[in-house]
Amino acid sequence: MEETYKFTHAPGIGEIIEKKSRFIASVAPVKTEEEALKFIEGCRKQHWDASHNCTAFTIGRRHQLTRCSDDGEPAGTAGRPMLDVLLGEDIHDTAVVVTRYFGGTLLGTGGLVRAYSKAVQEGLRQAVILKKHRGTRLYIHTDYNDFGKVQYLLGQDKLPILSSAYTDSVSLEILVPCAALSGLMRNLTDATGGRAELEPGDTCWYAVSKEEILLFEEDEA
Repeated sequence: MEETYKFTHAPGIGEIIEKKSRFIASVAPVKTEEEALKFIEGCRKQHWDASHNCTAFTIGRRHQLTRCSDDGEPAGTAGRPMLDVLLGEDIHDTAVVVTRYFGGTLLGTGGLVRAYSKAVQEGLRQAVILKKHRGTRLYIHTDYNDFGKVQYLLGQDKLPILSSAYTDSVSLEILVPCAALSGLMRNLTDATGGRAELEPGDTCWYAVSKEEILLFEEDEA
């Protein structure tokens, strides 16, 4: 099972100009085909007067569902290049609509491919793209004599702390990438001489945005 993958957390809109044609890329997070189609329909209604509203989306952590449309542009010059950008960047659960307002100059097939690809890249730059990790909750109970060693190890890997309690001892709940769990537990045991109590919990998916921890259920990924 994949342990990490990128996804769109917040939407974004980017715009480029190619030979007086405007290409507006609207990017949004989606979890289902229904959400993707609703987003696409909304963009088409907003830009009803555009020359084209070309689309692409990918859903699932293994890109199980992908769709694209040229919306009247020459076959293979818009939708597929747009989808290729999403797949090439390995960004999941994302839909994009590139709206074109024709500027009077033909771009040719190669020019169209470059323009639609470039527009998607700009849209992604304006969106919030995060990395989702598959992690395990780890509960740590330690005394204050060993707490500094525990802090040092957690700080090295910048592991998110979900909760903490400071009484006559210290209790922490942290998130650890699944692949790193056994190594961290071994290091904590060695550093504290086996005195720290370590209890793995359930697994989940999580992301970190500006020091905010975002939790996702296992089946949401």
